[in-house]
Amino acid sequence: MASFLQNLLDPKKNFLAAMHCKAVTERLRRYGLRYDDLYDPYYDLDIKEALNRLPREVVDARNQRLKRALDLSLKHKYLSEDLQKLQTPFRSYLQDMLALVKRERAEREALGALPLHQRQIP
Repeated sequence: MASFLQNLLDPKKNFLAAMHCKAVTERLRRYGLRYDDLYDPYYDLDIKEALNRLPREVVDARNQRLKRALDLSLKHKYLSEDLQKLQTPFRSYLQDMLALVKRERAEREALGALPLHQRQIP
């Protein structure tokens, strides 16, 4: 069953998944965003922790992309065509750190240890 779902969601094997991936890529390029920019640190505390562990330059670049996208959206404009071609929407910067944070949390839960800090959603 798991392999069926993987084949269904794989853009290389499923035409509809490929069309969806292309549409998401186009929408993200219009505003100069990356897919990892869409993760909300207020929704998931693991994402917040992963962002805290990333280098300051990476987080600053993420914040600048989000500000630019918000500004473009409010003005009802898109990036120029030449800038859209330079964008890399699926170049990940958060996934490795997020996987590490989730593994650490799962390990702490398995050992029955207390969390390093009080984790509450504000």
